[in-house]
Amino acid sequence: MARKPRVEYAGAVYHVMSRGDRQNLICRDNRDKEIFMDTLGEACVRHGWRIHAFVLMDNHYHLLLETPEPNLVVGMKWFQGTYTQRINSRHKEWGHLFQGRYKALIIQTDSGEYFSTVSAYIHLNPVRANVMDFTEHSLSEFAWSSYPLYLRPSKRPRWLSADRVLGNYQWQDDRPGREAYRRLMQKRTLEVTTSDHPEEFDGQWAKIRRGWYLGDSEFRREMEIQVDKRISSYDRRSYLGEEVRKHGEAEAIRLLEFGLKALKLKPEDLNDLKKNDLNKKVLAWMIRQHTGVKNDWICKQLVMGRASNLARHINEVCDSTDPKLQALCKMMKKAF
Repeated sequence: MARKPRVEYAGAVYHVMSRGDRQNLICRDNRDKEIFMDTLGEACVRHGWRIHAFVLMDNHYHLLLETPEPNLVVGMKWFQGTYTQRINSRHKEWGHLFQGRYKALIIQTDSGEYFSTVSAYIHLNPVRANVMDFTEHSLSEFAWSSYPLYLRPSKRPRWLSADRVLGNYQWQDDRPGREAYRRLMQKRTLEVTTSDHPEEFDGQWAKIRRGWYLGDSEFRREMEIQVDKRISSYDRRSYLGEEVRKHGEAEAIRLLEFGLKALKLKPEDLNDLKKNDLNKKVLAWMIRQHTGVKNDWICKQLVMGRASNLARHINEVCDSTDPKLQALCKMMKKAF
């Protein structure tokens, strides 16, 4: 039986969760966790995602993820697939890393209650899992979570946003607001550690663990309509949606135009340059790092020949210590 499509629309927010295959580890050590975070950051840049909360455990992860464009499916395919490839390569293994299909609970966002519930559920995951003695240690000591980054804004990556969660409590993302959030989470940590049923401490947590949406009855009806529309369009080539491909190409074209201007080149100049020209490699690197367009599209636009060679060209840019090449990359970053 074919799977039902994900509900995707601009501005959708999801609680995304995935476990290791057969309950196995997805991270064996801190280096694996660093690779996970790097890959997540790349996915956010490529697909324009915003992360409002996250936690990475040894055998699973949770994200509170916002998609300004309807691209959850294509983004998650890249994210989990790329992380799996990197971990398999590091440990010289092959095969599945994650267990089946990731869970994506769609969340009603016009009510702060649901947004705040999921963010607390994610941040308190290490407490529920009892990964350390939280009567002796602070929750902020668990490094692989967005919670300590909430308290230390200078350490946050650009793709992590705390203002929406804090705003749902009527707090600003400033020192008083962050301190208020710290006190709240300290109180919640104590309540969970002393609860007889920490997994279901909050009344909404059961819905997060077992449901397919989190919201009121009207929100559920709206989401069911969205699902019906997706099912009725299954005869299309892909239910990822034309709007996803258009968005990716539109951003890629913007970056290409910026890059050509920065390099003082015209589009027609690409025909006269060699397929492996340094300028072309830098343009390809910039587009590949920040969009989800396919390699065929990049090679066609840049007149670079076979798409199978593109990864090698981009790796040369990433690994190069050539000052000229590094200066070109630095110049390209002004597009963001």
